[in-house]
Amino acid sequence: MRRILTLISLLALLPTMLLAQEKMEPRVPDEEEILRQTLATQSPYYYTNLMLKYRNGTEPLSDDEYYYLYYGYFYDEGYRPFVENRALDNMLNVMTGINPMQPTVGQLEALIENGVEAMELDPFNPKVLNLMAYAYGGLGDKHREELYFNHLNGILRAIESSGTGLKEESPWHILMFSHAYDLLASKGYIYQESRIISRTVEYIPLTKKTHDKIKGFYFDYSRIYRNKPEDVTFKRERTWQFNNLKPREYK
Repeated sequence: MRRILTLISLLALLPTMLLAQEKMEPRVPDEEEILRQTLATQSPYYYTNLMLKYRNGTEPLSDDEYYYLYYGYFYDEGYRPFVENRALDNMLNVMTGINPMQPTVGQLEALIENGVEAMELDPFNPKVLNLMAYAYGGLGDKHREELYFNHLNGILRAIESSGTGLKEESPWHILMFSHAYDLLASKGYIYQESRIISRTVEYIPLTKKTHDKIKGFYFDYSRIYRNKPEDVTFKRERTWQFNNLKPREYK
């Protein structure tokens, strides 16, 4: 139960793991290289095999594997960033009625059922991975709890490896609008609505500067924009904050 509480509150175990990543040189996603590696059947990052390994959870994944999984998903036919994810909404609705200290078996099972469905549309959604770890932990399934907790950390590390997030020239690259907010929420930051900076980059200001005077972070949304249907108007999906704040909707 101790790990469950850290997952639902502020992911206390997460910042330590991410700090080690911040010292590394940013790895800006190279589209041609990612496409080449994920399409080649002889590559260790062949996408079909990577996704099977990710879903089966039979062995741990490396940071490189999470990197190619996340950014390689852009080329997968299942990548549809503007499709409504009703199963995710259902998970958030279940959470509004949960006492984190005393969830019922039915509530935890409902989270898992909807989480499996939600991952069909957004397999790397940090909210979903977080809540799946919470649900399995609450049911006493330590293996799957650790599996989803590791997936959560691996995906967030992959995003953070793509830049510094501190300037327009070095943004963090994301595949879904909500992933940006989830990354900030995992660090305990309270944020405001994003602001468009350029055709590819948006800036999310914080409501309060960090201890080292950071006012906000930059994110590259270009992959989302490249998949925008002509008849779709932008509406940011609500995000589930890791510190139990109510979901918010960004328009």
